[in-house]
Amino acid sequence: MNDRSDKEWLAENRVLKYLPHSYEKPEAWEWHLLGLINPLVVIAGNVVGGTWSLAGAVFVLGLGPLFDVLFGQERHPRPPRKSGRPFECLLFAHAMLQLVAVGTLLSRACESGLTWPTLFASLSTGVQSGASGLVVAHELGHRRRGSLPWWIGRMNLLTVLYLHFTVEHNQTHHRYVATTADPATARLGESVWVFVARTVPSQFIDAWSVQSRKVKDVWHNQVAQGVFIEILLIGIVIRFCGYAGVIAFFVQAAVAIFLLEYINYIRHYGLRREIGERQTAAHSWQAEQRWSRWTLLELTRHSAHHLKASDPFWRLQPCEKSPRLPSGYYGCFWIALLPPLWRRIIHPRLPITAARRGSA
Repeated sequence: MNDRSDKEWLAENRVLKYLPHSYEKPEAWEWHLLGLINPLVVIAGNVVGGTWSLAGAVFVLGLGPLFDVLFGQERHPRPPRKSGRPFECLLFAHAMLQLVAVGTLLSRACESGLTWPTLFASLSTGVQSGASGLVVAHELGHRRRGSLPWWIGRMNLLTVLYLHFTVEHNQTHHRYVATTADPATARLGESVWVFVARTVPSQFIDAWSVQSRKVKDVWHNQVAQGVFIEILLIGIVIRFCGYAGVIAFFVQAAVAIFLLEYINYIRHYGLRREIGERQTAAHSWQAEQRWSRWTLLELTRHSAHHLKASDPFWRLQPCEKSPRLPSGYYGCFWIALLPPLWRRIIHPRLPITAARRGSA
């Protein structure tokens, strides 16, 4: 990187500088333990039953936006820790609790049948699967293929029937983000409802195409293998939990996928570059609200993740040139569901270049 353009690019995408004295030490990793509250609430609600089955959804979607406000945002980023061991353990804890949450949901369905408590449990478990299970799957999906963490990430994706995500995300999204070639980038003016209806089938088709170009034999196609495993899992659920169990399982998977794609929606909404144009921090939205950072494993520092996807979440730092969301991921949820309100709040925050391209 000796030419002037590369130096300018590095300067443009530099992370915020650390402050001396009290801000020179890494942030306490224990704050990220707050992310374990949601799966524990969901598991407890699934076991107790009744209206408590809805507790997980209320905690995340009701209290989460308030916590985004109450905990404030990080204005002075801390340097990353030298050791990521506690964070690695945290990832495995989330993954195991995801299995327990889905297991208690199926147990509730077997015990109560397709009743309101079961449907409430499906909603709460789906929120857990989206807010915790898929966040962990995304992180572990960037690990070396075939490694134990990678397989654990695949296990989490299986619990929501979304095994093709790793292929599409790693091989298309990270390469073509913010371009018309990326089905996971929301267009300027597109509502979250239209985006989800477009992106879910488009991502599957894209993942299948990527694998078809690499392998000619369908049995070695990673997406085809995933579909076979997902069908096998559905058969097992029907065998042991009946149709009440499989409907509950489908509902939680649908809720989880919607939340994942909602996050995709707000992470790149309206940001655009041409195919072949160098990706910068300006092509991903970021947020520094502490509650979203701590409980979603730094997913809100998305610009840094795209600039170097191999970095684990605990090393990510905010970028100066990245556009800022008006709130954390929890606080943006209800806003995004109302397209006129979303556009009114987010469009003034768009980089000038993105706004001009969108109106062209």
